[in-house]
Amino acid sequence: MPIKVQSDLPAKKILEDENIFIMDETRAMHQDIRPLKIAILNLMPLKEDTEVQLLRSLSNSPLQVDITFLTTETYVGKNTAASHLDQFYLTYADVKNCKFDGLIITGAPVEQMKFEEVTYWDELVQIMEWSKTNVTSTLHICWGAQAGLYYHYGIQKTDLKEKLFGIYEHKVLNRKVPFIRGFDDVFYAPHSRYTTVAKEDIVNCKQLTILAESEEAGVFIVLADEGKRIFVMGHPEYDRVTLDKEFKRDLNKGLNIDIPRNYYPQNEPDNIPNLTWRAHANAMYANWLNYYLYQVTPYEL
Repeated sequence: MPIKVQSDLPAKKILEDENIFIMDETRAMHQDIRPLKIAILNLMPLKEDTEVQLLRSLSNSPLQVDITFLTTETYVGKNTAASHLDQFYLTYADVKNCKFDGLIITGAPVEQMKFEEVTYWDELVQIMEWSKTNVTSTLHICWGAQAGLYYHYGIQKTDLKEKLFGIYEHKVLNRKVPFIRGFDDVFYAPHSRYTTVAKEDIVNCKQLTILAESEEAGVFIVLADEGKRIFVMGHPEYDRVTLDKEFKRDLNKGLNIDIPRNYYPQNEPDNIPNLTWRAHANAMYANWLNYYLYQVTPYEL
């Protein structure tokens, strides 16, 4: 898919080296079509890594996508250069009068805090409320999914006894729903979190439908309001070495962290991890773009 980004975004060069077609602003202006307008609220600390991961995941469709990166105004992380944020990111105040086909709200390393204790919670609430009228479909990822379920449906997260960390097997429950069209009966996805959402709480909410789950990792994909809101509990966008970096970072910090489950061949951290989840991640994002944005949004937003 031709993804439209600023010409000097560092992620553009990385993805072009992977033979992924990234379109810059100049060429996009010469195509007489309306691209899908997608905002990405990037709450992850390593924002440039997340940019690459999400743009890669959105690249498997013939549709043109115009990306707008958003960050919080009430909290500025220390892991991304201020110059990068100033050049490539907007805030809610910049886009509150705009409409988007899609919005992605990423995970964030704040899951062990109560939602209301998160520095930017009020701003996130404002964005989620705004999405009801200004966004066709919002995709919530990991902590972003837990935050969305809490805000929209009052479902609270709960602490796990230990970190859910690794690659887990999942099964499809509602094959006819377009969001998981093309999935195998069993597929894999990465998880990296300390909290979860109880299945019974989701089942008891009539507005929610579970599309996929894991015996070990719990509920994975939840659909609401015919795709107006979609919640993905893990990180299908992660690349091959993301969990490896997290594991070795925590080891260097002296944290008590287990080896990621089902990740390294022979469970040996010196081995290169097998990439076992990319195909389903690509299918998921392509389905979202096609069935929940392109097929339902008007030409004039």
